[in-house]
Amino acid sequence: MGHQKPNTLHTFSEVSNILAPSNEPWQVELHDPATSVMTDFRVRALFKVDPEDTIDEALQKMKIAGLRIGFVVDAASQKILGMITSYDIMGEKPMRYLQSVGFADRGVTHNDIKVKDIMERVEDWVSVEMKNVESVTVQGLLDAFQRTGRTHLPVLDHKDGKEHHLCGLFSSAKVLRLTDFARRKAAHPK
Repeated sequence: MGHQKPNTLHTFSEVSNILAPSNEPWQVELHDPATSVMTDFRVRALFKVDPEDTIDEALQKMKIAGLRIGFVVDAASQKILGMITSYDIMGEKPMRYLQSVGFADRGVTHNDIKVKDIMERVEDWVSVEMKNVESVTVQGLLDAFQRTGRTHLPVLDHKDGKEHHLCGLFSSAKVLRLTDFARRKAAHPK
């Protein structure tokens, strides 16, 4: 090898097989840090839906974005009011809401249901603290999903005793998908 300048960026060419970038690891191990499976809103935009959107409008926006969850944000204050999933919209929540308002006599239909009517309000979230997440493994995260029975765990951060900020999200579906191989290996060790 000849003498190389230490600050030189070396270039190369003639690579014929280049794959598109993958934004998440193909699979993770159970002992990997939990942060490896977190959707990080410090580097990735938060998907927002309006509380006044109908649930069908919200579902359509999610489909276009290729996402299954939206955060309900008040346009004026930019405060997060809650979250809503495609499962909430397509599941039994709309029917339960209609029953609760007595739709038979009020003429309220599925088309009248707004995001704010069936969203999971911030006060009802089960969240985790970023400073705690940084010391937890993927297995610890799986245990938390099991313990809480939740499908999503928002990650909150508050610096200097100020208000909480949403900085990330854990999705049980994503974690289960990314640990599929590791969990099967753990269940059937050779």
